[in-house]
Amino acid sequence: MTRYSFLVQYLGKNYAGSQIQFEEDGTERPIPTIQGELEKAICTLKRVQRTPNNPRPIKTVFSGRTDAGVNSVGQTVHVDFDEQIVASRFIRSINGLLPKDISISDVVEVPETFHAQKSAKSRQYRYVFLNRSQRQAFDGELLRVRHELNIERMNNALKYLEGYHDFTSFRNNGSSNPYTDCEVYQASCVRNEDMVVVDIIANRFLYNMVRIIIGTLLEIERTNKSPEHMLEVLKAKDRTKAGETVTPVGLTLLKVEY
Repeated sequence: MTRYSFLVQYLGKNYAGSQIQFEEDGTERPIPTIQGELEKAICTLKRVQRTPNNPRPIKTVFSGRTDAGVNSVGQTVHVDFDEQIVASRFIRSINGLLPKDISISDVVEVPETFHAQKSAKSRQYRYVFLNRSQRQAFDGELLRVRHELNIERMNNALKYLEGYHDFTSFRNNGSSNPYTDCEVYQASCVRNEDMVVVDIIANRFLYNMVRIIIGTLLEIERTNKSPEHMLEVLKAKDRTKAGETVTPVGLTLLKVEY
């Protein structure tokens, strides 16, 4: 067996998240996912048949799941093949089979000890939204905040998230993962004309964590609360104290570091 690492890019709006989903009987649900499309394309390229009894003859492992609607330019995936491949030829062939909104930008051979999820040291997410009163033709579906935002105040609020904390307040109540501690290495935002860009780098992220952080950040600005309110929400360990879960449109997994 030879293990390979893929760098996968995708637009998430047409998919029910990155992770493949199955019915109770073990068959793949008829809803598109990034992992499902990737494994289907690999099986086609490798001429490996997928059957109801064996729907995943070739399995991929992602660095982590992304929600429905979330994009990626740096999702890392590993997969094991029986034989070695020529990376440039494989990329050209697999991209010809994948849907137009999914692509592989890099393939490298890695040691058998490499694990896309467990070997990761940090992940970087970026959330982009607009800050202006009126919509414009090319806004697409990006979140638009009409009231004026203070970037300095927002950065002060984000700084309270840096460090090792229990992020229960910023986890979707539907999550079943009991482990809520994360270490945020960096959290900051910048304005580029009407566009606001928020970058968060952490060792791991909880379900909907970034989207809830953004919702809380915007609530602080909308209600003119002190930036320290972010710390109060963090310490509360109570989802009801945080802001709303904003739309996934504008959220992108930028990079995974190993």
